[in-house]
Amino acid sequence: MESYKYDLHVHTREGSACGRASGAEMAEAAAQQGYAGLVITDHFFNGNTTAAPELSWQEKVQVLKEGYLHAKQRGEQLGLEVFFGWEFGYSGSDFLTYGLDTDWLLAHPDVHKLPLYDYLQLVRQAGGMTIHAHPFREAWYVHVMRLVPELEDAVEVYNTSHQNPAFNARAAWYAEAYGLTGVSGSDAHSQEALKGGILLPHPVHSIRELMTAIRNREMVGLCTGTEIEWKSERRDRDSGRR
Repeated sequence: MESYKYDLHVHTREGSACGRASGAEMAEAAAQQGYAGLVITDHFFNGNTTAAPELSWQEKVQVLKEGYLHAKQRGEQLGLEVFFGWEFGYSGSDFLTYGLDTDWLLAHPDVHKLPLYDYLQLVRQAGGMTIHAHPFREAWYVHVMRLVPELEDAVEVYNTSHQNPAFNARAAWYAEAYGLTGVSGSDAHSQEALKGGILLPHPVHSIRELMTAIRNREMVGLCTGTEIEWKSERRDRDSGRR
């Protein structure tokens, strides 16, 4: 059975100060590696953003979208779907945010200053989706690990940029313990880091379609960074078993 690979967590140098490749370059690398699509999730204004603090809110939003727009333009030339999101940061806790657009951002100036719980509630009320990125990552800037299972739509159980496998193992335990959907993302800041993603049995052509597929747990496999973890239903179909 054919499958379609989507990376859910990708950065660009236009929007993320830690990014090392442009949106166009990330799109080119993804197409070369057989991805069907990716989500550009540059750091929000409470993270490692390239948006200078003195910019107006409208100017900050333009900076946030620049990498996505470049990736989308190149993706259209290559047959690669590119979707818009961002990575909301709160003192070391990070949440990929999907399904909200420029109009929503412009209508919510300084939303990056909200406490985490209030932000997650606001996104859910607006019909958006949040994925808890690398919830058990250990780093110098992570002082507290915050878990909000009642307001998380999914958990990144494979962050393929991790060097310590324990971080992913703990995330998988957390998702299973709370009945949350587990997904995979590269957290790629350069072309060679594109190693993560989910596999779907069908293509999706909008961020809403991707969100629906995640919510319905339609994934047939998750990229671990070195191989594919096939879901049991996919293995059963491929082998002709029920």
